[in-house]
Amino acid sequence: MPGIENNAAAMKESANAGYSPRLCNDDLAPTRHQTWSWYNIFSFWMSDVHSMGGYVVAASFFTLGLASWQVLICLLAGICIVQFCANLVAKPSQMAGVPYAVICRQAFGVFGANIPAVIRGLIAFAWYGIQTYLAANALMLVLLKFWPTLAPMTSVSFLGLSQLGWVCFGIMWVLQAMVFWHGMNAIKRFIDIAGPAVYIVMMALAGWILYQTGFDGISFTLASKQLSSGEQVWQMITATALVVSYFSGPLLNFGDFSRYGKSMNEIRRGNRWGLPFNFLLFSIVTVVIVSGTQSLFGKMITDPIETVSHIGNSLAMAIGLLTMITATIGINIVANFVSPAFDFSNCSPQKISFRAGGMIAAVGSVLLTPWNLFQSPELIHYTLDVLGSFIGPLFGILLADFYLVKGGKIHVDDLFNDTPKGRYWYSHGFNPKAIIALVPSVAVCLTISFIPSLHEVANFSWFIGVFLGLSCYRWLARSEKVSVAAGFAGRVATSKE
Repeated sequence: MPGIENNAAAMKESANAGYSPRLCNDDLAPTRHQTWSWYNIFSFWMSDVHSMGGYVVAASFFTLGLASWQVLICLLAGICIVQFCANLVAKPSQMAGVPYAVICRQAFGVFGANIPAVIRGLIAFAWYGIQTYLAANALMLVLLKFWPTLAPMTSVSFLGLSQLGWVCFGIMWVLQAMVFWHGMNAIKRFIDIAGPAVYIVMMALAGWILYQTGFDGISFTLASKQLSSGEQVWQMITATALVVSYFSGPLLNFGDFSRYGKSMNEIRRGNRWGLPFNFLLFSIVTVVIVSGTQSLFGKMITDPIETVSHIGNSLAMAIGLLTMITATIGINIVANFVSPAFDFSNCSPQKISFRAGGMIAAVGSVLLTPWNLFQSPELIHYTLDVLGSFIGPLFGILLADFYLVKGGKIHVDDLFNDTPKGRYWYSHGFNPKAIIALVPSVAVCLTISFIPSLHEVANFSWFIGVFLGLSCYRWLARSEKVSVAAGFAGRVATSKE
C-alpha cells in the first residue's frame, strides 16, 4: 500500500539522517532488516562450491600427482580454514549491517576504503569473466549436440574465442545481468535453487560413472605421476593452500551477505553446513567422477563439461549441462556481481548505484578476455597465486583492525561521517597506517609470484599476504587505543549472537 511504502521510506530516510551523501546511498546504508537465516547462508556457499570453476580447481589437484584420498583430505582441510576465516570476517558486517566496502572505512578511512574496494572490484572482473566463460562452454556443447550445423562457427576465432564461443558468452552475460538487475531479493531466491540443483546433476553423473565402471573401476589411489613421501606431503600442503586461495574472493567480501544475517549464530550454522559438510559430499562426488573417467575413458578428465559430453543420451547431457550453467550463474552473481556492485558504488555513492557498479564489473570482465586465464591447470594455479597476493593483505588488515586494534567495536555513524570530527577520518579521510601496511605486503606477494624459482612458495601467497598485512598493520597501529575518545559520538554496533 502507498501509505505503508511512504512510511517505510520516511523511516529509512530518518534513520540515515546526518550521513554524508558522499559516503551513503540506499545500498550502502546499514540494513534495517536482517532476515537471512542459516539456510540462506548455506545456499550462498552451495552456489560458491557447486560450480564448474570449483570442480575444475578440485580436479586439477590430480595433476599434482596426488591420489584420490589425498585430494579429498586437502579439499576438507582447506575448506575448514575457509570456514574459520568466514566466521571472523562475517562479524563486523553483521554487527553494523553494512557491506565489505563500508566496513573497510574503519581501517582505511572513509575515503581510503576506496582502495580495497577498487582492488576487490578489479579482481571480480577476472572471476566474473572466467565463470561466464565456463558456463558459455557448457552452453556451446548443448548447441553443438542438437545443432551440429553450427560447427563451422567454432573454426573462426577472435581474441582467442571462436565465433560461436562469443555468441554463447554473450548469452550467458545477458542472462546473469537480468537476474542481478532484479536486486538482492531475486538473487536470494535464485541461489536458494541454484546450489541444490547442481547436486542432483553431480549425483546423477557419479551414479552413471559407477553404473558404467562398477565400484572396482573407482580407484582411490589414482595419481597422474609418482611422488616420494616427502613430495606427496608438500603437494598436499600446496593443494590445501590453493583451496583457500580459490575461495579467498568470496571469503573477503562475505560481509556483503553476512550483513543480512539474523544473528552470528545463524551465520555460523550456515557456514558449518555450507562449507565442511557440504564440501565433504561435493569432494567425494568429484573424486568418484574424476577417478571413474580414468577407467571409463582411459584418461583422467578434469573438466565436468567434457565428462557430461560423453553421456550417450542427448537429453540427459543437455539437462546436465544446463543445470551446471545455472549453478555457475549462481556463483557468478553472488561472488562477482554483488560485491563489485557495492565496491564501485562505494567510490561515488550518488553517481554509481548498486546496479551500475555491477555492470561496470560485467563490462570489464569482457575486456580481460578471461578465457585466456583459465586454459590449463598450471595457469589456473598461477591465476590463484596472483589474486591471492592482493586479497590476502586486505583480509589481514581488516581482521587486525577490527579484532586487535578496535577491540571488536564499530561506531556505525562514523562510517558515514566525512568531517574531521569523524572517528574514521584519520588524515583527510585516509588512514596512512593501513595503506603503508598494504603496499609492501602486496609487493612482496607479487614478487614471489613472478619469480620462477619461488613458484612453489607462490602457492601460499594468500597466507603470506594475510600474515604480512595483519602483522604490519598491527605494529603500525600499536599506539591506538580501543577506548572511546572524547569528542566522538554515535552508536556502537553490538553482535547479535
